[in-house]
Amino acid sequence: MHFDIAFIGFGTVGRGMAELLLEKKSILEKLYNITWRVVAISDLRYGSIINDNGIDLKEALSLVESNKDFKFLNGKRGLSSIEVIKESNSNLIVEVTWTNLIDGEPGYSHVKTALNLGKNVITTNKGPIALYYKELKELANRKNAQLRYKGTVMSGTPSFNIFEGPLAGCNVESIRGILNGTTNFILTEMEKGLDYEQALKEAQRLGYAEADPTMDVEGLDATAKLVILINTIFDMDIKLSDIRRKGITSIRINDIKEALNMGKRIKLIAKAEKIDNKILAEVSPQYIPISDPLANIMGVMNAITFKTDCLGDVTIVGPGAGKRATGYALISDMIAISNKLSKD
Repeated sequence: MHFDIAFIGFGTVGRGMAELLLEKKSILEKLYNITWRVVAISDLRYGSIINDNGIDLKEALSLVESNKDFKFLNGKRGLSSIEVIKESNSNLIVEVTWTNLIDGEPGYSHVKTALNLGKNVITTNKGPIALYYKELKELANRKNAQLRYKGTVMSGTPSFNIFEGPLAGCNVESIRGILNGTTNFILTEMEKGLDYEQALKEAQRLGYAEADPTMDVEGLDATAKLVILINTIFDMDIKLSDIRRKGITSIRINDIKEALNMGKRIKLIAKAEKIDNKILAEVSPQYIPISDPLANIMGVMNAITFKTDCLGDVTIVGPGAGKRATGYALISDMIAISNKLSKD
């Protein structure tokens, strides 16, 4: 299959995918029969460019690395992101703008516009998927377009997508996971003797936490990911407000020590269980026995345990963020779309 790609957002994640597209170009063609061309890029910082004959991706990456905008590229410039989606001859929109959990914008409008045009969408943006999953999924179905969003949960590490492949046919009874690397890093550092404020500052110094860490430390990021997991796996329409949420800001070193003395660790756990047709879900710090696989997930790593009817507990561990890992999530979604459309 051939993809004409439009990047909406060309920050760290978008460039991560772009670099992998170049690196794995021959593998994508030989193993998956995928060819591609980038026909548009739109970015708040670097501007927008459309060239239906193809944009030199190496040159675009080089310009960004040199902190130069896209005026040096050949093509039509000066369009808004929505205009780029509408006017480019693209059949795959890569939506990698920032996450907004209030109203999902601008990602929501990007995804909705693309799907209305029958264009396939891959995204790592949690906002549109956490807030408007059912609407966007139904729109994609009506327009015969594919909507893929693997990178919204655990980056490139397999999560809900395993139930389309290796675990197809398994029913999920419950979900438990460490879905936010920043808070897990902070709790790990507190176990080493730092207090909460010191551990947070270290996370910020290393780039794991934003200057405003609210999304992470108050559990909002993990909650959004849990909503996406629930709605995808259980085919529900759960909202962020349906999930009980408590962050880690009240955790102190004495709590960490108390847990260790009990043979446990404190982890920010996102969990959900389907009982009849209802979902019981929460995100909160919990005392986890050391024998639990999740208790031994340290630093910025993520993990998720699915309780299944066929295999019992299945735990998956891997990075939940990073340029290359998240870029790979987009590549894997592109391959999934190609496989799906080739079968159809």
